[in-house]
Amino acid sequence: MKKSLFMFSMMLILAITAGGCATRGDLERVETQEKLIGAKADQAAQDAQAAKAAADAAALKANQAAAKAEEAVKKAEERERLAEEKEKLAEEKARLADEKAKQAEAAFQKSMRK
Repeated sequence: MKKSLFMFSMMLILAITAGGCATRGDLERVETQEKLIGAKADQAAQDAQAAKAAADAAALKANQAAAKAEEAVKKAEERERLAEEKEKLAEEKARLADEKAKQAEAAFQKSMRK
């Protein structure tokens, strides 16, 4: 009885072990899944690389736009400074013209008194 129970147990263990082994179909399915996962990973890496390139290009354009904006601000400030200088010169010319007009008026009045 012990011997038959032992044999039965051994056959059961052998059946479980043999049934638990992977078959060729299982291996092919796992290999196919592995290839699919690898392809997805490659595609994800390519997408990430493309996104990085797009981000780099966008950053470059943003930097160029910022540089253009800074240059425009500098030019505007320079034009404003030049306009202020021209205004001061015009005021000075007007003041000198007023002084000359006053001198001419004074000379005219002086000549009229004589």
